[in-house]
Amino acid sequence: MLRASARLAVRSRRLQGSSSGGLLLLTLRTTHRASSTSPSSSSPSLFLPSWFLPSSPSPSPWSLRRRALAVLLPTTGLLLLLFYAGFTLGKRRGGGENVSTSESPGDAAKSLLSLADLKPARYDRSAANIFAAQDEFTALLTAKRVITDLTERNARSSTEWSPLPDGESARPHLIVQPESTEEVSAIAKICHRRRIPMIAFAGGTSLEGTLAATQGGVCIDFARMKSIVAIHPQDMDVVVQPGVGYTDLNQRLEVQGFFFPPDPGPGAQIGGMVAQGCSGTNAYRYGTMKDWVLGLTVVLADGSIIKTRQRPRKSSAGYDLTHLLVGSEGTLGIVTEATLKITRKPENVQVVLVAFPTTDKAVEVAIKVVQNDVPLAAMELLDSTVMRAVNRGGHCEKAYAEVPTLFLKFSGPPNIVKDQLNQVKMFCRQSSCQSFQVATDDKEAQSLWAARKTALWSILATKENPEDRFLGTDVAVPISRLADIIEETQIQLRNRGLIGACVGHVGDGNFHTAIIYPPKDERKARDLVHAIQRRGIALEGTISGEHGIGLENRDALVEELGETSVDAMRCIKLALDPYMLLNPDKVVRLKIDQQDVVGENKH
Repeated sequence: MLRASARLAVRSRRLQGSSSGGLLLLTLRTTHRASSTSPSSSSPSLFLPSWFLPSSPSPSPWSLRRRALAVLLPTTGLLLLLFYAGFTLGKRRGGGENVSTSESPGDAAKSLLSLADLKPARYDRSAANIFAAQDEFTALLTAKRVITDLTERNARSSTEWSPLPDGESARPHLIVQPESTEEVSAIAKICHRRRIPMIAFAGGTSLEGTLAATQGGVCIDFARMKSIVAIHPQDMDVVVQPGVGYTDLNQRLEVQGFFFPPDPGPGAQIGGMVAQGCSGTNAYRYGTMKDWVLGLTVVLADGSIIKTRQRPRKSSAGYDLTHLLVGSEGTLGIVTEATLKITRKPENVQVVLVAFPTTDKAVEVAIKVVQNDVPLAAMELLDSTVMRAVNRGGHCEKAYAEVPTLFLKFSGPPNIVKDQLNQVKMFCRQSSCQSFQVATDDKEAQSLWAARKTALWSILATKENPEDRFLGTDVAVPISRLADIIEETQIQLRNRGLIGACVGHVGDGNFHTAIIYPPKDERKARDLVHAIQRRGIALEGTISGEHGIGLENRDALVEELGETSVDAMRCIKLALDPYMLLNPDKVVRLKIDQQDVVGENKH
């Protein structure tokens, strides 16, 4: 009897460093026995093709080799596949010799990332590391563009209308002033290598604590990036750096008959406007910042430079990175250049002030204008408290009736403006307006509109004591619910004994409550803010129409959108900024045990 045996035993040893601690073990054993008297005693056909079977009781050496190869080759491929799968699994679970020791705080295997699953960021804010970074910045930018002055650092982290605690908890260690995208990239690479947080700074007009350096770090100030890179009249777009103010841009565009519509508070610059996804008084007719950004040049956390898209008016090429970054508040990337749409400046503008006996009558007219699709250029509401503050502020040439007032702006060909004006005048009379004042010339129109644009400063000027503080809301609701929430807000102000005013872009359902209060009433004021936000959510609205989330509104964001939506945002944050260096703590929370640096009321 001739016996021919082919045996193969393969074992894969334990994967080095695998956190799963698993052992991949594979044993393959095949035995072929051939007998001249009992050829069917074995079943090689289960494993081998017929042409590999022996044709005689005495197979040749080559025949035996072929039989062994038939088993060995498929088995080797299977082993390699299993080894690769085990190696990959070990890497995904954090083990393996080839896994970076600087692992990111999130778990890349999950679609969502809850705060409980997030590992804390590890920053190096030691004096030695900061001083070493300062030396590198100085070599890159010169000492003139690296600022350590305490007053300057404080000015880059909080403002009068963005109240935050003073001290090291809110200020950056250093300020750097780059002049180009390449310099911003070099700065980011230094910070990334040294694990130092970064916060971009443009006009500094943020209202929600977006500028606060809660983890210290480096403020990247765009004071030297103020260039209008290109104006393309035929394509009706411009390319600008982030330090360009929108008013400066419009002065340049006006010469060629164009303008850039988004108009937030005076002093705002393009970088911050993109970061916040702002709007302004022109939003009713022209939309928000998101509608006017074509593309961006962005520096990511590790210093990589990306361009989100080209210049055509439409594109379906890949993911829409542009609108992912607009409104991200500097937490996903640092905008160093923006391509913006522009439009023709209206040839004729009329400004009208309409006084009403009550706020609900003014809102009634706003709803009629929207429902009848009258294309006003702007429609703003100032309540009696704001009008009183405007008169006291002295920013305007004349005093106005201290009653709820609609500020209306019409634009277009004279005959169309005339028709629109008559239609709106009819609505106002139906709602018992007290006066309907039309500006007689451009000078008076500018004076009337100045009352609206300076409303915030007028409100701040009503503070009775220098220690008094400011808080505001930014709720937006469907237009049909606007009168309800404004009326409820005014009742809440009276019931809580707080001084407050309502002003807003009523054409799109967005209104602001400005609250002035002494430090002792901090909790009372914050409770009111959160009550207004909850009411807005209950009316199918949003907590922020244009100011953003920053620090102040992170918990309210969870209440509006739910835990899973915010967890998805946290995943996006970790994908683009795995070490959480870009404007830490803004938009979404990054620490489960984080102290409330702005005294948030968790609700």
